[in-house]
Amino acid sequence: MRRAILILGALIAGPALAQTAPPDGDGALSITLDGRAQEGAACRLTFVAQNGLGADAGPVIEAVAFDTEGGVAAITLFDLGEIPDGRTRVRRFDLPGTDCAGLGAILVNGVEDCGGAEGCAGRLRVASRVEGVEMMR
Repeated sequence: MRRAILILGALIAGPALAQTAPPDGDGALSITLDGRAQEGAACRLTFVAQNGLGADAGPVIEAVAFDTEGGVAAITLFDLGEIPDGRTRVRRFDLPGTDCAGLGAILVNGVEDCGGAEGCAGRLRVASRVEGVEMMR
């Protein structure tokens, strides 16, 4: 299982626009939050990533987890690993010390690396299928 590199933060974030409609995948790297489950003291997040970029990708995203009151709970890097062009991959990450019930949103703050796929940061689409948890960009 891939593990997230957790960097605890105490930042104040401004509002961001959410994109919650399912992505169409044409020419995009789509990342959808598909599930969350409490695993002991960690919140386990499940993501579905679809690569429609026209090239293989290996994205590493910087994500910010917000609590239900809008405060920053954690800043972390998610290494989504190799995603061949035209393929879908499912990845799980644990947020240690995070209560899933208190999770309100995940912001993709940036793309640290695209693993060779040029311009993937500008063609990133995000969505959430988890009730009560927004995905933002």
